[in-house]
Amino acid sequence: MSLVSHATSERRGEDHWLLRFELHLPCAYADLWPALTTEDGLRGWLAAADVLERRLGGAVTLRWLNTGTVATGRVTAWDVERVAEYTLSEHGRIRFHLEAVGTDSTVIRFVNERGGPEEVCLDCLAGWHEHFELLESAMAGRPADWSAWTDTRWARLREAYASFTRA
Repeated sequence: MSLVSHATSERRGEDHWLLRFELHLPCAYADLWPALTTEDGLRGWLAAADVLERRLGGAVTLRWLNTGTVATGRVTAWDVERVAEYTLSEHGRIRFHLEAVGTDSTVIRFVNERGGPEEVCLDCLAGWHEHFELLESAMAGRPADWSAWTDTRWARLREAYASFTRA
């Protein structure tokens, strides 16, 4: 059973959204931090980090290995082992805030502030949800096999998020 629950989205004006996930992962935050902030870690669940200057103001270029999307930007917050925030051309502001729970569990509070119509918001909710499932697998020693990726899971998640908005 996945530890990833459905996200929330909040409209912040015309074609502007705030997407939120809260994940509880059974691993120490010191083990989780590299998955969010290093080239090898990001490749295992999210994207190839073609450029990643790990400091406030540093350059970032992420290339999604499942879709080919390339996003460039900057590190806009950096508090080692606690907060990593990237503001990217294609995805807006993405922020990972880690909080240790004991010694072997971590809460990630994730926020994506971005523009786009509701259809794009739904696409992103499904995309982030699937990527967080991939993060969960990567932390269990099973990084993503991008050559085997299909959009089947994403499509099911997309429909589930769309059904929430219709309810």
